[in-house]
Order: sequence, then structure tokens, then C-alpha cells
Amino acid sequence: MYYLGIDIGSLTCDAVLIDDNEKILASSVVPTGARNHEAITRATDEVLRSACISEKEVTATVSTGYGRKRVEGRLTAVTEITCHARGIKALLPGTHLLIDIGGQDSKAIELDENGQVVDFAMNDKCAAGTGRFLDAMARALQVDIDVMSELDNGAHGDLTISSMCTVFAESEVVSLIAEGVKVNEIVHGLNRSIASRTLSLIKRIIPDIIGFPIAMSGGVARNSGVVRAISNALENKVAIPPMPDTVGALGAALIARERYSHN
Repeated sequence: MYYLGIDIGSLTCDAVLIDDNEKILASSVVPTGARNHEAITRATDEVLRSACISEKEVTATVSTGYGRKRVEGRLTAVTEITCHARGIKALLPGTHLLIDIGGQDSKAIELDENGQVVDFAMNDKCAAGTGRFLDAMARALQVDIDVMSELDNGAHGDLTISSMCTVFAESEVVSLIAEGVKVNEIVHGLNRSIASRTLSLIKRIIPDIIGFPIAMSGGVARNSGVVRAISNALENKVAIPPMPDTVGALGAALIARERYSHN
């Protein structure tokens, strides 16, 4: 039996295929673009082709993400918070705080010893500190988003971007460039600002995080500069699972297996 999890986000559509033993057979990350139905089809086709199975052989599919209702033939649709919690439990058991920074929102999720959601806080009012925010800052700096994660190397200043609004922050970055501020110091300042905002989000649910096992999921977890800044702000190590952007899709696949088995 095979189970498919699909996570349709604002920037990427992620798919994970597992077998009845919860082994990951294939995963895929594709740009969502303007037509999320096409992204769903492409991500699904990629994992099926990689695992050498047909769509008819998929036992059950669960979808998550903001576009979860667009997946046809799904067993059910489940929230991102539940799916990310289930995915991180499988990858990094013992995690008590999960930071999920995706394309358009950020979440802090408190988990109990069994990996169940205790509480969460969410920033969904604007794209501050998310993947879209970083994309905009990369364009302002005229650098590739894939290399931005290492551009804070060697920076030691205390520069902090004062505005986290994407439009105002972009203007601030342009002004800093015009003033001759080095790119690595600007990126360091951006990372510090994201870390500060993340810390404020976490403290809405967990006032004292000392000693908490912390992990991070979502595409921004691939940005090592942001991860370092968050670790420094929390004074705690932040664990990153393999393929952090597919944690939600993995959780959806695991839930597909569990719910189908219980039917």
C-alpha cells in the first residue's frame, strides 16, 4: 500500500510518498506558480515516477496547505499545523517546539512528549520574515536567493532592519546599499530582524524556552543564516530535519496511512 501527502503552499507544492511501513519512497518540491492545480499534478507525477508506481496504486491521499481543498480524490484535508507536527514527530522525535516559516506565514507550535499539538501562534497578517519577504530582499540586494543563506558570513555589526513590512524593508535595504553598507552586514541585519520577530511569536505561547528541544521546518529552514540568527536569539540549538520543506507533506502522508487503516 502507498500513501501520498501533498502540501500546497504559496511558493511551493510539496509531495511525499510513503509505503505501509512509513518508509519515504519519494519526495518532490515544485513551484506553485499561478495555477496550483498544475503544480499539484507535477509534484504528484514526480513522486510516482520516482517510485515507479502508478496513480491507481496510491491507497490514500491527504492534502494540507492553503490550497489543500484543490486536491482531487483526497481522503481528507488537514491543517498545516497538524501535518507539520506529525511530520516532525517522525523525523525528530522529542521536539517540543517547532518553528515553521513558509512562503507567506510563520508558526510556532508547542508539542507534548507524544508529539501532539499543545498550543500554537501564527503570523498570517503579512509576509514579514517569510519566504516571500526573503525573496523580495534578495531582489533588492540583486543576489540569488539560494546563495543568500551564506552572505552574512563575516558580519559582526548590530545592524537591524527597523521595518519588517516587505515594502518598507525593501526601501530600507536600498537606502543602506546607497550608503555603502556591506551586503553581508545588511543580510546579517535582515536575519537578526527575522529572528527577533520569531522570538516574539514563540513567547506568545512559551515564555521560557530554556532547555526546550527545538526544530524548524519550512523552506526558510534551508537558509542557514536565518537558522543561525534564530539559534542565537533563542540561545538554543535549532535542529533541522532532512528536506525541511517537505515536513508538512510527510505529515499528510502519515496521516493518510493512519486514517485509512482506521477506516
